[in-house]
Amino acid sequence: MLSRLVLVSASALKSSRPLGAGLVQASRSFNTSPQTLAPVPPLPEKGGKVRHGLIPEEFFQLLYPKTGVTGPYMLGTGLLLYLLSKEIYVINHETIAGACIGIVIVYGIKKFGPSVAAFADKLNEEKVAKAQEAKDLALNNLTQAIEDEKKEQWRAEGRQMLFDAKRNNVNMLLEINSRERHHMVTNEVKKRLDYQIDLQNLHRRMQQEHMVNWVEKSVIGSITPQQEKESIAKCISDLKKLAQARAAV
Repeated sequence: MLSRLVLVSASALKSSRPLGAGLVQASRSFNTSPQTLAPVPPLPEKGGKVRHGLIPEEFFQLLYPKTGVTGPYMLGTGLLLYLLSKEIYVINHETIAGACIGIVIVYGIKKFGPSVAAFADKLNEEKVAKAQEAKDLALNNLTQAIEDEKKEQWRAEGRQMLFDAKRNNVNMLLEINSRERHHMVTNEVKKRLDYQIDLQNLHRRMQQEHMVNWVEKSVIGSITPQQEKESIAKCISDLKKLAQARAAV
């Protein structure tokens, strides 16, 4: 009877196709999906629920729709009785030793489990704190790097303005040099023109002086000694008349 119960339970497990299909489809979708689209599940802080310290809760939830609430316990009991009745598993001194060891392990877990868990949690918190500190430090460094990059970009924009100002200064210097050269050329041309004018004025003045001297020489040369004496006497007589007229007045 027990073996028949075990076989019925096994056939019920085999007939539960949605679970297998879901697992196969999930594995296929996971294997065929790109790596970039596969979400990274967060690490659980605590383990899943178990019953009797060993059997996962999912096992019971899996059998509840098919066998009811007592199905998992009947399956476990039937399987154990089947193994014992068919002498697949024989109870001997190793079974007693295993049971003693299991009792010691359960007692150690119940006795020292909380302290070991607290110590492990403390180590985990320290690791998480170190990781968070490293993360904050990296974030601060990256933030500072971003600020430095923004400042360098701002400086690059200012450098462009500085280059424009320097370019304008160079253009102004070139314009000043060009105007200075134009002014220098104008002054040199003016000096040359003034020199030509002064040279022409000098020639004209020398010609005039030469003409005056020639006319004077010609006039003086044309006057005879008798005419000179008569002109001198005429001048003297005119001066005497002027003196008498002034004295009469």
